[in-house]
Amino acid sequence: MSARPLLSRLPGLFSSAPVLLARLFPGAVFWQSGRTKVDGWQLSDNALYLFQEEYRLPLLAPITAAWLAVGAEHLLPLLLLLGLATRLAALGLLGMTLVIQTLVYPDAWATHGTWAVALLLLISHGGGRLSIDHLIARAWRRRQHPHSACQEVMAGESEAFAEQIQRLGQ
Repeated sequence: MSARPLLSRLPGLFSSAPVLLARLFPGAVFWQSGRTKVDGWQLSDNALYLFQEEYRLPLLAPITAAWLAVGAEHLLPLLLLLGLATRLAALGLLGMTLVIQTLVYPDAWATHGTWAVALLLLISHGGGRLSIDHLIARAWRRRQHPHSACQEVMAGESEAFAEQIQRLGQ
């Protein structure tokens, strides 16, 4: 394997880095928050207290809100980490961010704004090359157009063959 094909891939890998980081860092924040709300498989007393006294979300009973938050804070970051259903997971975390910003901690706009920017990047661009979403999309395209890969190889071989003929003629 020559260095040239590897070097030609570097711009693609570097362009994938911001999307990967946008998946990892907000996901880590929400995952850690979810871990503080549980004690084993149970809702922690502290989490229930926070939802009863500090967060006080309208329209939801505190225990319901706490369990919904725990579920979302564990599932959605895991999906982001894997890059699976990335846009949907990012949309869910963006919704949580908006609820936290508007109803719980309105003075933390700088922190929540940072999360929102990363999540909006994911919603608009998806999980990037280093995601399960990308692998699924690539497999789907190949399934829809099974001969396109063969045609690309044949086109490349035809060009190489034509170059060899030209060299022989010189």
